Amino acid sequence: MTNRLLTFVLCLAVARPLAAARLKDLVSVEGVRDNQLIGYGIVVGLAGTGDRQQTIFSIQSLTNMLERMGVSVPPTGVRVANTASVMVTATLPPFAQPGLRIDATAAAIGDASNLQGGILLLTSLRGADGQVYAVAQGPVITGGFSSGRAGNSQTVNHPTVGRAPEGATVERPAPSTAPKETIRLQLHRSDFTTSARIVEAVNERFQDAARADNAGLVTIAIPPAYKARPTEFMSQLEGVTVEADNPARVVINERTGTIVLGKDVRIAPVAILHGNLTVEVQTTVTVSQPNALAQGTTEVVPQTSVTTKEEKARNVVLQRGATVEELVRALAAIGSTPRDVIAILQNLRAAGALDAEVEVI
Repeated sequence: MTNRLLTFVLCLAVARPLAAARLKDLVSVEGVRDNQLIGYGIVVGLAGTGDRQQTIFSIQSLTNMLERMGVSVPPTGVRVANTASVMVTATLPPFAQPGLRIDATAAAIGDASNLQGGILLLTSLRGADGQVYAVAQGPVITGGFSSGRAGNSQTVNHPTVGRAPEGATVERPAPSTAPKETIRLQLHRSDFTTSARIVEAVNERFQDAARADNAGLVTIAIPPAYKARPTEFMSQLEGVTVEADNPARVVINERTGTIVLGKDVRIAPVAILHGNLTVEVQTTVTVSQPNALAQGTTEVVPQTSVTTKEEKARNVVLQRGATVEELVRALAAIGSTPRDVIAILQNLRAAGALDAEVEVI
């Protein structure tokens, strides 16, 4: 079953043709980006699963909030187990306007054991410039639970992190830059060939509007017909299709035994011999019992046996210009396992017979 699954994964990478992708899937517009927000808040209403007495900042935060509401309580007199201090994070999308609601995530920073059922109190969310861009408040959904008593407990998922769906409201417009006279496109994966193909495709659609600055940046001048309509031009630009050029790469995940090979991987003429050597050491314990009239003692004697088994080498011969598909079929024919394939690929790379990048994750 493992071999069939491996063969299916590899052949899927081979058989699927390279299709043209939309420009919006290959690039990002300079100045149009998400912005990370962060804030410190308090979650209340927990069923005794909040921060304990040794988490000092939770008590300080609670007393400070009560004091702003006109309730003066000394920190030494507060013993609350239904409150937890959390760090609140959110992602501000580009061109977000005041009033837009976005999701927020709350994560416990003290020793609270569970945020289930809690309510996040009003929390300011700031950007990297220190300005408040959103405020968050609302129920926290953990998607898990933790329960138990008397030494027996059960935890499902991660109950110390929760999410407040649409729990944050944007208060300040996002710092995004709208396109004016020129648009700068940043490639998600820098590549000279892909950059040149983008310029060719854009210039075919809009005459001589684009130029490639380098492998990761393309500058496009907005045509005169779209000077007053840059948003419509961006919509037309995003629909341009480009066939991206990706380097030949082999990705190996040795923990799971997964191998993915691109269709452009080429293998030089090579002969592969692969065999397995198995060494098995077994230890059995026997009891040596003396005769009834003997003056000896009973002893435990270990018996060790060593067995060595070496399989015959299985060979594969690949001719000039061999493709990944031929390699996969040849390795499947000799019954190679994913671990065998990983070892063979690494040896091919070391021998200089594999013209591809090998990435181990």
